Order: sequence, then structure tokens, then C-alpha cells
Amino acid sequence: MVRLIEGPGIQVWSWRLPSSLRSVARARRLTRERLSAWGMEKVTDVAELLVSELVTNALCHARGPIRLALSATEGMLRCEVEDGGTVLPRLYNAHEDDEGGRGLCLLDMLACCWGAARTANGKVMWFELPAD
Repeated sequence: MVRLIEGPGIQVWSWRLPSSLRSVARARRLTRERLSAWGMEKVTDVAELLVSELVTNALCHARGPIRLALSATEGMLRCEVEDGGTVLPRLYNAHEDDEGGRGLCLLDMLACCWGAARTANGKVMWFELPAD
């Protein structure tokens, strides 16, 4: 765990997660604990769901370690999941019999905004939730 910034108006925490299925549960637990510490329990269920979707996508579609970062500023929660993948995901409508392909639809429905960007080591997926 790394506490990047914590002070008046902004708090940022980050964790490295191994490329392991256990990382999904750990990411949910870390998210729940941090949001509780920040008094953001109101958005915990949605944040946990979306974080687990992004970590699962990282495990399925990328290589190497994963970084989870949570930041809170002015009543807004931002969650980021960085991985070693180079392909930016795209939103599409899954068919009724598709086994996957609904994670980004959930992100689109539940987050106030979200996106993806390439990084020096891969890509980062992020979303924001109003915590007030």
C-alpha cells in the first residue's frame, strides 16, 4: 500500500495487486475499507462492483501486476485500475447469450463518468462517483 497524498481537500491511496484471481476480492476489500475511512459508505456497493469489474478485466485481458488507486476530492470518488494491457476496451451491447461483455455497460450505467488511457506501461481504466 502506498499513501500518495492525504491532506485538506484531497486523499489518494494506491495498491499494487498481483496478477491473481485473489486480487479481485482484495480490491473489493481495500475499496470498502478506504471508503469507510473516508466516510463514503454511501457509494461503497457501487464502487466495489465497478472496481471488481475493472480488476477482472485486467486479469482476463492484460499481463503483469495491477495497480488500484482511489482518490477523494470535493465529494467525488475516483477509482483507477492500471494494467499492462495495450488495447483500450470499447463499449458494446452484449447479446443475451454472451457470457461476458457487460462490465463496461455497468460502468456506463453506474458511474457519472469513466474512461481509459494508455500509460507508459499499458493502460488505465477509471471511473468517478459523486460521494455526496
